[in-house]
Amino acid sequence: MNQGTTTAIEGIYEVCIGVTEPILAIQYWQQFGYRIGQTGELNTETAYQLYGVNSSLKAIRLYHQEADHGLIRLMTWQQPTNSGLGISSMKIQGNRWATTLTTDVLNILNHAENAKAMGMAIKHTHPYWEIIYNKEQKSQPFLNPAIGVREIMLLQPLTRQVLFQRFGYTMPHYGKINHHAPLNTSQFTHLGLVVQDDSKQTLQFYEQVLGLLRVRDNVETSYESSDAGREFFDLQPGEKFIVTAFDDPRSSATNFMEARSGRLYIVRFPENIQLQSHFTSAQPGSLGMCLYTYRVQDIETYFDRIKASNAQQVTKIVNNEFGEKSFSFIAPDGYFWTLVAKN
Repeated sequence: MNQGTTTAIEGIYEVCIGVTEPILAIQYWQQFGYRIGQTGELNTETAYQLYGVNSSLKAIRLYHQEADHGLIRLMTWQQPTNSGLGISSMKIQGNRWATTLTTDVLNILNHAENAKAMGMAIKHTHPYWEIIYNKEQKSQPFLNPAIGVREIMLLQPLTRQVLFQRFGYTMPHYGKINHHAPLNTSQFTHLGLVVQDDSKQTLQFYEQVLGLLRVRDNVETSYESSDAGREFFDLQPGEKFIVTAFDDPRSSATNFMEARSGRLYIVRFPENIQLQSHFTSAQPGSLGMCLYTYRVQDIETYFDRIKASNAQQVTKIVNNEFGEKSFSFIAPDGYFWTLVAKN
């Protein structure tokens, strides 16, 4: 595979986070290796055109080393619409979370436990052991290498994170650690959504309209099969969810060593499970993780394709807070997205 290949769309570009105090948010994300990049603002009229929010906006884009995906956009609204998802359950429609690679998951757990002891609003798990690839391949403990990850969930009022550490394997294009960061972490490697759609029709939008590469299709996690999945998503006995991932087209659907970060994980619960809807708490104007963006070439072509699809509330193309051509829409699964033109 040619790693330098140019494609019309790549990995998820940004996680947008609504904040009330950007300085504190910047200090937090600096611990994960992010740094201040661009700043910008929108007046109320343009913010309403692009995001449907009747408020002016100031924004800061945070970069992570030289990464072209997995960035952060801090969005400070003059009048936020709601307090966001907070530390609510991950088992909800409208859920958003971001995952990061680290070389020291126990250090992050130490900080989480200290925060909890201080009375901070935080919910976390312990670092679960999970075998992600080649699950059917049996190994002898203490005789063969332990190949898998330790992963921890960390929910706070303005962040919903999963952090993982690899053991026994590497993936050269899936997350690059910033070793100068106090927490030894990469950019966001993959982001998640929760849907309910037994027909799987809404999945086609990401593959056929956005042009993403479908990988790891129909991977099932049940209450009985995964301790981490059970706690992360509040699974009850007999319950399950199914994961489909959509990658940067430069990735590979067959060779995990060629996988690239910037992946979108869609966690699909059966329709017979009762899930609350929290879409209004995870869209622009909300505090916390409220929006994902993709950066695309030829944004006008994408606009025409999405306008012709079954997406809803497609806005006009306008300049965003950084002066970039952008437009927004609600995908068939109910999630709000914004596309940004590559310069």
